[in-house]
Amino acid sequence: MGFGYTSTTFGEAVFNTGMAGYTEALTDPSYSGQILTLTYPLVGNYGIPDQSAKDEDGIKKYFESDKIQVRGLVVHELSLTASHWNLSMTLDEWLYDEKIPGISGIDTRALTRKLRTSGVMMAALAVSETEIDENELKKKLAAAKNYNSEEFMDVVSTKEPQIYGNEKDTVVIVDTGVKNAILRSVRKLGYKVIKVPWNYSIEKILSYNPKGVVLSNGPGDPQKCAETMKTAKALIDKNIPTLGICLGAQILGIAGGADTFKLKYGHRGQNKSCLDLDNNQVYVTSQNHGYGIDPDSLKKTNFKLWFTNADDKTVEGIKHKEKKCIAVQFHPEASPGPFDCMFVFEELKRLMGEENAKR
Repeated sequence: MGFGYTSTTFGEAVFNTGMAGYTEALTDPSYSGQILTLTYPLVGNYGIPDQSAKDEDGIKKYFESDKIQVRGLVVHELSLTASHWNLSMTLDEWLYDEKIPGISGIDTRALTRKLRTSGVMMAALAVSETEIDENELKKKLAAAKNYNSEEFMDVVSTKEPQIYGNEKDTVVIVDTGVKNAILRSVRKLGYKVIKVPWNYSIEKILSYNPKGVVLSNGPGDPQKCAETMKTAKALIDKNIPTLGICLGAQILGIAGGADTFKLKYGHRGQNKSCLDLDNNQVYVTSQNHGYGIDPDSLKKTNFKLWFTNADDKTVEGIKHKEKKCIAVQFHPEASPGPFDCMFVFEELKRLMGEENAKR
């Protein structure tokens, strides 16, 4: 059964294994260009929270960006009624308002198994009030632009610098699709945050005299972020305290001489176990990425492995051997615990010379 908006869309089919958090997932810019399958069997029962609620900095409280970023949504069972103290509308109503199609009644377990076996693939999702011509839809899908070739930065990145707070010390966040939770996490450290476009030059960034820089998450192939890579290389060379998150980690890795590759079906969920090689501690992390850093390629760089994935041994974090540069592939700001990996931001604080940074 179709729900949401009556339309046809094309995108890369992916799945997320999270049991909650569909509001945050749907507004995560890292999902731009994708049709998202949620594996949890019942979706929408707590509806959508107040969209007008913002924190003291004007950042939306319950959403990771200002709009739904996925191109389509696939669920097993949609709850048409919802109950929550902060309810403003149902999931169906929200998708309709944002012109996003959805489909329910799908065996999401079978679909997930197909994506795990064959890898993520381009898909079409059509919601129509009349009968759908499947053959015509397949022809349109075959002619649709492939996800791997899409350019996302001009879609997800801010066009102009945005400032949050008025503290003396500044952290610059390079926006390649940044989540609001990252903005909030850096603000909680006690710094003014300046969010800048993905292609901002190192000269413009340094004009703010930042104590540190964060390279954010985002969608697509890191190899398509050449201008961000150039900035990242300069940050490493100039020894500016830098933290890379998700796509930002891949960009830093490439800037330091590592290689990246596309995962077969990616890591998307709230239950991804990562091993901290510094203390042999395992953390359960939230993740959303389809590309990763090639572990073998780290040998030709000055990066060392910091975190590794407990399931498939992929790279989950790196540290520079000489410079003030760290990166994680997971999302420390998402903290499914809810505070498990917030220490990553404290690690950035330590790199910036703050004596009160804590683990």
